[in-house]
Amino acid sequence: MNRILTFLIASSVAASAAKPLQVYILAGQSNMQGHAKISTMEVIGMDPATKPMLAEMTDADGKPKVCERVWISSIGCSKDDTTEQTGKLTAGFGATTEKLGPEFTFGIYTEKTTDAPILLIKTSWGGKSLNTDFRPPSAGPYVFNETQLAGFAKQGKDVAAMNAEKAKATGVYYRLMIEHVKKVLADPKRVVPGYDPAAGYELAGFAWFQGWNDMVDQGTYPNRDKAGGYDSYSTVMAHFIRDVRKDLNAPKMPFVIGVIGVGGPTADYGPDQQRYKSTHQNIRDAMAAPALLPEFKGNVAAVRTEKFWDRELTAAKAKDNEIRQKAKKLASEGKMTPADEKAALEKMRAEGLTERERTLLEKGISNLEFHYLGSAKILGGVGKGLAEAMAELRKATH
Repeated sequence: MNRILTFLIASSVAASAAKPLQVYILAGQSNMQGHAKISTMEVIGMDPATKPMLAEMTDADGKPKVCERVWISSIGCSKDDTTEQTGKLTAGFGATTEKLGPEFTFGIYTEKTTDAPILLIKTSWGGKSLNTDFRPPSAGPYVFNETQLAGFAKQGKDVAAMNAEKAKATGVYYRLMIEHVKKVLADPKRVVPGYDPAAGYELAGFAWFQGWNDMVDQGTYPNRDKAGGYDSYSTVMAHFIRDVRKDLNAPKMPFVIGVIGVGGPTADYGPDQQRYKSTHQNIRDAMAAPALLPEFKGNVAAVRTEKFWDRELTAAKAKDNEIRQKAKKLASEGKMTPADEKAALEKMRAEGLTERERTLLEKGISNLEFHYLGSAKILGGVGKGLAEAMAELRKATH
């Protein structure tokens, strides 16, 4: 009898101690997908400032860690828009199974803030805009500006047809995002095997990481290099936050905006980057602006991802590019064969780059600059930064 009573008491205590599943939504375009090859993780340990992060990302054997209390459901990273990938969080939930994005360190560092189970719902698609693809309902229809209309007239395009085409594309990925989140939350146990319905779940936060397609859109933002050129991005982003909270019935859900930071701080831009400086700074300020609105005070935060840019890697890349240009010029002047040119380049690289620089270049880069160089060090820092900002918001709102 005592044994039965003890069992019942223990079961009751366990049930009362069970905590709701913490659900975080991660959304955006290609950099939320993540184009950093897992192999670039090694470089994280070469920097004393980020070496501790590598220790959190790897297990005792030096392999990518598998988070025991974090699960993930991800769409947008497979062959089509809606194929789902699920499992315990580890590296490999990036744009392909060979890559990682901000989700990995976001989950790792969020796990450190709670003893509750965690579910990440990631909805990310490459090459998508906020002004059209992710446009939220309350922002209203996309309206072509005077510059665009003048361009259509000059090209002899049918404005009615252009409006119809735009209307068809508007909000498609906003709806896909909301639909997938609701699908997962309708049956959390499908993704999290140990989910406890009695404890339920909590929509704990939303992290947004996007911006490139809006930044380069000269049509939607004809004055992007001028002050206020991206004001409409700020307006739509505020609508996005309100609509996500409304559509998911989570009016107080913490929201973190990952501000695009490709290239690092604009104050550090070199001579060849000056022509982009005002445009890049303007979109960054516009992305961060909603966090300053009174209605979002204390529940929306902006993370300037420029601070996670790897300046040492960029410097090595610039130095290598300069060497390559010199080799190409010499080859052109000397009419070298391809084999001789290759040999000359390797000789110049061996003499002009340090061993550390060569290692950084060979192991730290796996994609182009607009994909944060495909660097696990950079995207790992971004995920960590988003998680830390989210934790601060949760402290303020709980």
